[in-house]
Amino acid sequence: MRPPAFWWLPQPDAMALALSPIGYLWGAYSNRRLKQTGTRAGLPVICVGNFVAGGAGKTPAAMALAKILQSHGKRPAFLTRGYGGSASRAGKPLRVDLSAHDARITGDEALLLARIAPVIVTANRVAGAHAAEMTGGDIIIMDDGLQNPSLTKDFSIAIADGETGTGNGKCIPAGPLRAPLDSQLGIIDALIVVGAGEAGDRLAGRAKARGVAIFRAHLRPAPEAADRLHGQRVVAFAGIGRPEKFFATLESVGANVVDAYSFDDHQMIDAANMQALRASARKHMAQLVTTEKDLARLTSVHDVSKINVLPVTLAIEDEPRFTALMMLKVSAA
Repeated sequence: MRPPAFWWLPQPDAMALALSPIGYLWGAYSNRRLKQTGTRAGLPVICVGNFVAGGAGKTPAAMALAKILQSHGKRPAFLTRGYGGSASRAGKPLRVDLSAHDARITGDEALLLARIAPVIVTANRVAGAHAAEMTGGDIIIMDDGLQNPSLTKDFSIAIADGETGTGNGKCIPAGPLRAPLDSQLGIIDALIVVGAGEAGDRLAGRAKARGVAIFRAHLRPAPEAADRLHGQRVVAFAGIGRPEKFFATLESVGANVVDAYSFDDHQMIDAANMQALRASARKHMAQLVTTEKDLARLTSVHDVSKINVLPVTLAIEDEPRFTALMMLKVSAA
């Protein structure tokens, strides 16, 4: 599902106001869940989530955290639901095996995480935490699950997009919030705002007033891939939370985006769509280019040998201060 455009307006419009009663009920239900007591895992738990439905950079953030922890001698293991994969619907946790599993089983994000550290896929966070312990890790990173109360979190981080923030400030389906903002601010230790924007600035100010530690970050394109795409004609496509961010990143590295296709987040691109993409590339005498997450899905069903990818990593500003806070939280667990 692609989030509706009215979610991201600065103020609620007529549609948002009409749906507000349902959003109020959703918010009340979410509030009750947030107050539940979770099970304490045998390892410290770091949760990387966001306030809203839709992409904000959770997975790049989780990957960045894992690399920081590894540089400090830690052995992180990821715990993720594996959205879009069959394993998320199974009762038993699955450890991702890159040589045996594809996105149809694990979902796309789990494949990216597994390049860095062991990954457990399951919708049951408690069972997943036990499985993560068996990997030999000494700390768990939850990719998403901020609003899930089943596990006690030792360090909770919300990721927010600087351009869109929390949109119109309403709860699903009137707006993008997964729970009322004030309630969510009360359960996090840190907020990472990715990219610039007034919406992100307003959110940071509100979070800071609640005693939340504020950090800024940006998505950094991989230099070698950026150099290869500089000056090239490209047909871009992406099935992520905000495809337009990817298209803007391509333009920022000097690529000439002659056509662009947006798909729903996690959407599996079928043969007809792939045929249309290849036809556009031939018409414009351009190269096809997509995100790492999209390529992870495509690899299981299409020939991707002629599809370029522009990887990005999350760079946290004032990383030493962030690292000190993270290490303090997990050492106290």
